Amino acid sequence: MNPQTDGPVLITGCSSGIGAAVARAFLRRGAIVYATARRPETLADLAEAGARVLALDVTDETSMEEAVRRIEADHGFVEVLVNNAGYGEYGTIEETDLERVRRQFDTNVFGAARLIQLVLPGMRGARRGRIVNVGSMGGRLTFPAGGYYHASKYALEALTDALRVEVAPFGIRVSLIEPGLIKTSFADTAATTLTSSSASRSGTAHESAYAELNRTAGAVMASGYRNRLLSSTPEPVAEAVLHAARARRPRHRYVITPAAKAMVHLRRLAGSRVFDAVVRHQFDLPGPARA
Repeated sequence: MNPQTDGPVLITGCSSGIGAAVARAFLRRGAIVYATARRPETLADLAEAGARVLALDVTDETSMEEAVRRIEADHGFVEVLVNNAGYGEYGTIEETDLERVRRQFDTNVFGAARLIQLVLPGMRGARRGRIVNVGSMGGRLTFPAGGYYHASKYALEALTDALRVEVAPFGIRVSLIEPGLIKTSFADTAATTLTSSSASRSGTAHESAYAELNRTAGAVMASGYRNRLLSSTPEPVAEAVLHAARARRPRHRYVITPAAKAMVHLRRLAGSRVFDAVVRHQFDLPGPARA
C-alpha cells in the first residue's frame, strides 16, 4: 500500500449500501473520512464510527463547491475522491420520461464530473491523488428496459478512461469499479422506476406496449438480487475501492462478483448476436420480426 495515501477521503452517496461500506472500510484503516449524502441525518451511524459528515448533493453546484472548500480549508486538498452517488432509472427507451433521464445523468455522470473538476486543482498542486469512480457491469453490457441507466454508466466509463490518461503526469491515479448485483436499496429504486415508467407515458402500465417486458424485467431483476450465486453484499466493492485508493499500482478496472465477470466476458467474446439471443431467452422475448 502507498504510505502517502493518508489524506482526506471524500465519498459521495454514503447514506446506505456501497457508500456506507466504503466509508467504514476506510475508517477501519484510520483514514480521515468525509462521508456525504444529501441528507446528513442519514449518516448518524458513520458519524458515531468516526466519519466527518457533510451535506453534499451532487446535482447542486453550491453544495459540491462548499463540501470541497471545507475539506481543502482543513487539509489543503482532497487526496481521495470516491464518486459513488448514483441510482437506476429503468424503463424502455420509448416510454421513459426524458426529464427523469436528465435527472439520472445529473447524478450519475455530471455530478461525478463536476466533483472531479473541483478536486483536481488541489491534487495537481500536491502532485498526488486518487479518483475512484463507482460504475457498474452495466457500463460494459446492456439489458432491455435499462438502456438509459446503462447509458449513464457507459458515459462514466468513457470519462474515467480519458481522465486516467490526462492526469497521470500529475501523479494522480484513476480507477473504475464495476459491481454486478449488489444487495443494496438500488434494486428497490430501480424496480419503482420500472413500474412507473410506462404509466408516466401512457396513463396506465396496462396500456403500454411494453407492459409485459417491464413486468418480466422486474421479475428478472428481483430474482437476480435474491440469488446468492449472482449477487453480493457491498463489502467486496468496498475492498476494491480501498485497493484502488491505496495500492501503489491500482488496477484500471475492478469487476466485482464472479457472475459480473462472466457476463462481461460473454458480451465481449460472443458478440452482440449471441448476447442478444441470451438476453431474449432470459427475458422470454421473441426474436426479431421478419419484414
